[in-house]
Amino acid sequence: MPLPKPTRGIGSLAMTELWERFSFYGLQGILAFYLLYTLQEGGLGLGAAAAASIVGAYGGAVYLAQIFGAWMGDRVLAPKRLVFWGGVVITLGHLALAFIPGAAGLGLGLGLIVVGTGALKTNITSIVGFLLDSNQSKRDAGFSYFYMAINIGAVAGPLATGIAQSMVGFHLGFGLAAVGMMAALIQYAVGMRNLPEQASIVRNPLLRSKAWVPLLVVAVLAGVIIMAWSTRILNSGNMANATTLVIVGASVAYLAIMLSSKVVTPVEKTRLRGFIPLFIVSALYFGFLFQNFTTIAIIITERVDLHLGSWEFPAAWVTTMGPLAAVLATPLLAKSWSRKGNRQPNAAAKISFGMIQIGLGYVFLLIVSMLSGESIPLILMLVFMVIVGVSEVLVGPIGLSLATRIAPSMYKSQLVALIFFALAAGSSLSGLLGQIYAAMNHEAYLGMIAVIAIVLGLALRAFTQKINAAIGAGL
Repeated sequence: MPLPKPTRGIGSLAMTELWERFSFYGLQGILAFYLLYTLQEGGLGLGAAAAASIVGAYGGAVYLAQIFGAWMGDRVLAPKRLVFWGGVVITLGHLALAFIPGAAGLGLGLGLIVVGTGALKTNITSIVGFLLDSNQSKRDAGFSYFYMAINIGAVAGPLATGIAQSMVGFHLGFGLAAVGMMAALIQYAVGMRNLPEQASIVRNPLLRSKAWVPLLVVAVLAGVIIMAWSTRILNSGNMANATTLVIVGASVAYLAIMLSSKVVTPVEKTRLRGFIPLFIVSALYFGFLFQNFTTIAIIITERVDLHLGSWEFPAAWVTTMGPLAAVLATPLLAKSWSRKGNRQPNAAAKISFGMIQIGLGYVFLLIVSMLSGESIPLILMLVFMVIVGVSEVLVGPIGLSLATRIAPSMYKSQLVALIFFALAAGSSLSGLLGQIYAAMNHEAYLGMIAVIAIVLGLALRAFTQKINAAIGAGL
């Protein structure tokens, strides 16, 4: 189905994002199992709590790095260039995972992917915002199709790396992720000429006399991390905790900077204040969703019977069912929103529905667990993944669309980065939740998540009109 008012460049960016997400989720789909599986099975043999902490911290750091990439896109290098060079660094990270064994390859590879994704993600999303006009209904539909490309990559990546891992080993899976990223670079290089002029502009260039500032920040940050790791203040067991604290602190600081800035108008500040509750709820939502890579990975490893006769269903394939469901649901919802125009639910209502739905998904898994005992049937686990996956269409693309629509003129890329802070908080929270799950009763944990999600969704629904009035101020 074509995008509303097709715009040159959107298709190329969507395909670039598809391949980048193929590599990202191809790695993400097998990473937890790489950490959990024994040495004899080709993994690193870590405990459940440590594996959840590392995966959560890695995911959080990926999104946390995007605030620096967004700042670079606004102050140092044009978004179009940052997307390309970010892709190069990501490719090197996947190659390190594929060819360097053990903890050394893991650390170097994940570190490079964090840095590269920080440069790429917010800037490619900002470019999409440049290409779509200001009509909200068309923006939501357009971003939904862009998000569909993300989810196609999220499906195809784990399918490819999952079967490679099950047939040959983890490092072949990591190599396929590198191939996906190379395809993203080729696609982007071919389509760069169709990008709008805004993508080549540094909106608020940094003075040459201040060029040392970003270099100093990077050097200090790297030094602090190395010192904390060498002294064991930071370790595999508390990485998710530390990342969560950094993300929460950075989010509060960043919102405070924008709300106090003299270059942000009073109307823009009203929109930002209306955006805050949606940011908080979205962060919690993604914490529940990203358990696919922490808590749910542990449940799959410990409780799900993956055997279909004599064939074993690849563990990584289970987590692809959510993104696949989102891909199939996206055209239906996008078409519905385009048809309804101004009569469609507002952004706050859509996000509240998504939170309620993910809560109902955990209610379903709780009932299944209570009826099935220690061995959950594969088909019912797949149904759970579908319920949870469809809910993402009501949250992810809506937040991206909203951020590009209400962003202060001097903070265009950086408000998009704040949306990725919600993803960062969610990813690191999923690591904390995985640690809690490892120390808690299975059914009690599922019930806790279900209740929290449904109550939050209902609370947000009660305040949708007030929030919508604030974020729509002056538009």
